[in-house]
Amino acid sequence: AAGLNPAFARTIGIAVDPRRRNKSVESLQVNVQRLKEYRARLILFPKGKKVLKGEANEEERKLATQLRGPLMPVQQPAPKSIARAITEEEKDFKAYQYLRGARSIAKLVGIRAKRLKDAAENPDDVTKAPTAVKETKPKK
Repeated sequence: AAGLNPAFARTIGIAVDPRRRNKSVESLQVNVQRLKEYRARLILFPKGKKVLKGEANEEERKLATQLRGPLMPVQQPAPKSIARAITEEEKDFKAYQYLRGARSIAKLVGIRAKRLKDAAENPDDVTKAPTAVKETKPKK
């Protein structure tokens, strides 16, 4: 995407991880932009006598200086969430209890459905009668 192959990228100081996969198009575009900016600032000196495409000419090489410190630090975007006060409803909410209730409801769905089906097939059998059906939503 940035117009660099991995072998050439390694020769100009770019680390390449072949296992890496882009999770989103936005992060890919940010990385491509960063690599293109790096490539534009880079001054390539020719290996041999002949100057190849993309390498610096005589004047550019005379103006080149060695840079010190962080060359292109990665700029992290500012967090988008804003601090706010916790509401009473959020304070009273018991997440662990809610999740345990949801888990038990999910676990017992099939058993309760079977019990209702058996009760519908044998209406006179007292043992098959459904007990009081609990709420299908867990409590907060």
